[in-house]
Amino acid sequence: MTLDYNLAEKITTLHDQCIVHWKISGVVLEATDFYALVEQNHSWNFQLWLAEDRARREDKGFEFVYNAKREIDRFNQQRNNVMEAMDEWLFKQLKPSQDAHCPLHSETPGMIIDRLSIMALKVYHMNLQVLRQDVPEEHRKLCESKRHVLKAQRGDLNQCLDNLLNEIKLKQRTFRVYHQFKMYNDPELNPELYCPQGLSSQP
Repeated sequence: MTLDYNLAEKITTLHDQCIVHWKISGVVLEATDFYALVEQNHSWNFQLWLAEDRARREDKGFEFVYNAKREIDRFNQQRNNVMEAMDEWLFKQLKPSQDAHCPLHSETPGMIIDRLSIMALKVYHMNLQVLRQDVPEEHRKLCESKRHVLKAQRGDLNQCLDNLLNEIKLKQRTFRVYHQFKMYNDPELNPELYCPQGLSSQP
């Protein structure tokens, strides 16, 4: 697959289309090539968003919130895994400069794509607030103002992604694949799991 020049725009369109489809039929993955990774990352953010909402319920009891928190851990781990997979794919495809003098970009393309996914979810859900009929007009106007800001911020982020990819292609900027190494989900690394007798507070 050859990367498109306007990759950010295509990713934004995919994000928006997926949210609409998933709200109707549930998460179904259909994209191919690199966009399959983008879609997978977006699906975990989509499910993470819903789980975060459920975790705030105070009328469902302890077990409901507990299960939502466990889902959040699982979805967040998968989200980070696919973020790294996107960077690995792009690194192989773009072959960034290994020159020690080439400026290193601390935020990777995969991280930006993940942020674009979250921005798409924010824009979508803020738009739902604008369309609500069970709230005062002031609420809708405030949310419409917020939606305008969010869309502008997403546009900026789109441009940042395209600029970064172009600079990487021209060997003017480089990036590395950063591994998150999340410790809290790993029973071998989380002291509350491998040493539950209270010794985790020891230095």
